[in-house]
Amino acid sequence: MEKKNILFISSWFPNKLEPTNGNFVQRHAEAVSQIHSVEVLHAINVTHQKEKFIFDDQVINGIRTLIVYYRNAPNPLLNFWRRMLAYSRGFKKLQKPDLVHANVLHNNLLFAIYLKKKFKIPFIVTEHWTALRKINSETTPSSIKKIAKLIGNHASIILPVSHDLAAGLKYLGIKTPMKVIPNVVNTNLFVPKSEPNERFTFIHVSNLIARKNSDKILKTALRLLQKGYDLSLKIGGDGDISELEKIREHSEFKDKIEIFGTQTIQEIAERMKSSDCFILLSNDENQPCVIAESFGSGINVISTNVGGIAEFFPENAGILLDSVDEELLEKTMIEVMSPTFEKDPLTLVKYANETFSVAAIGQQFSAIYKEILK
Repeated sequence: MEKKNILFISSWFPNKLEPTNGNFVQRHAEAVSQIHSVEVLHAINVTHQKEKFIFDDQVINGIRTLIVYYRNAPNPLLNFWRRMLAYSRGFKKLQKPDLVHANVLHNNLLFAIYLKKKFKIPFIVTEHWTALRKINSETTPSSIKKIAKLIGNHASIILPVSHDLAAGLKYLGIKTPMKVIPNVVNTNLFVPKSEPNERFTFIHVSNLIARKNSDKILKTALRLLQKGYDLSLKIGGDGDISELEKIREHSEFKDKIEIFGTQTIQEIAERMKSSDCFILLSNDENQPCVIAESFGSGINVISTNVGGIAEFFPENAGILLDSVDEELLEKTMIEVMSPTFEKDPLTLVKYANETFSVAAIGQQFSAIYKEILK
């Protein structure tokens, strides 16, 4: 396929206010940029900003990335108008795309409908949002669901990151064709360790919000240490680590627990590489990048069986838990630490390469573009 101009727009994207928000969208854009010419446009409001618009135009990882910061307005309608204006002014500074690759069915993507109607530029949507899972339908505001349905039904195709999420989008009344394409992992960065660890090391990385239950993971590890198990835990990520630090401070095993804040992707890869098992104890997920990154690193995973996790969980990958239960987690951690527990790092690495690598995901997107633009 000849090289096309692809414009990524997203309701979430890393920016100076939220450096890791939507970084999975950025990785999708980077995968596509190996094959096509990619630019990124994102608009975000700033509460205390003198200028009405600030254009932050830079090349990040080889991709021209234009983030428009607009001054927040107290009136929601005026605020939305400013956001659309920010997109419109940013769009004029970029090359005209052949296709828009939009992400996350929030009202930002109404700009994609505008581009389709005004310039006949088709758009597709990759969806990541747990709020749009069928199981969350009762609690997600009807305004969000209506906008998602409206935008989704204008798209040429929807690409949810899991079948579980696809079912949620169909339940909303989106009739557009769908195909599942998962998140991407840099399998050149997330690679297995060469030396074994002196003690069994668990790791948890997340944005540390309440539904990730990171405090329960830490408490469970401390109970196992109290019972005499020889292990260490690395736990942290974006978000408030003070609660975790408080729990560690009141324990006698400070030297076995490492708590860390926001990390670069390279730092996460290094931490994964020096671990033996990743733990995710979430109430709700779609298709978490961290699990795919664990497989790239050749390490097993213990996770709650929520969202689309089971869809991308090969044999011998680890253990899925039926619920957020500390006793169940404790038993599972003991099982995974046992020398008889079957580990097959090379198979996990092969699976990650075939399923989540930059090349694999880039080719899948490129095939979709070709179909839409033929």
